[in-house]
Amino acid sequence: MADQYAAVTADAGADPLLAGFIDALPTGAQVLDLGCGPGIIAAHMARAGLSVTATDASREMVALAADSSGVTARLATFDDITEEDAYDGIWANFSLLHAARADMPRHLAALHRALKPGGLLHIALKSGTGAHRDTLGRLYTYYTADELETLLIAAGFIPFSSATGRDTGLSGEMADWIAISAHG
Repeated sequence: MADQYAAVTADAGADPLLAGFIDALPTGAQVLDLGCGPGIIAAHMARAGLSVTATDASREMVALAADSSGVTARLATFDDITEEDAYDGIWANFSLLHAARADMPRHLAALHRALKPGGLLHIALKSGTGAHRDTLGRLYTYYTADELETLLIAAGFIPFSSATGRDTGLSGEMADWIAISAHG
């Protein structure tokens, strides 16, 4: 479904949260696009002058992302993020929602270690409670704003802004979401 996902997310570069993330980082900043999908956002960040490492657990998505100029794409799961003080920014946009709730503290701690001190994290997840699989069989774990903020603080992050919305995902289902920006 990599090509279909790329078509659905083709206009993702127009996201005002992405523009704010890019504007907050200096030219040449090292950025991790965690769960990059087809690399549309990674390519947009690279065109804006950022040095982008894009990771995804899908070989097909990594292949699409690798075709983008200025993007270093690699096959990796959330557990493969082991760098320390490597990134000025981490873009985790609707990727960690596919992780089990019990694993979220460990994943956030790894991202905190990978982020340079004072670096910028953007995380977006579907909001709500519980977890379920969508019509495509993908796991979604839902978080309330307070729950996500608490998890971020426990991992060492300092949340400073948030946004909410409602959109249609790849499965065609409408869903509420929350995005939080935090410093490492």
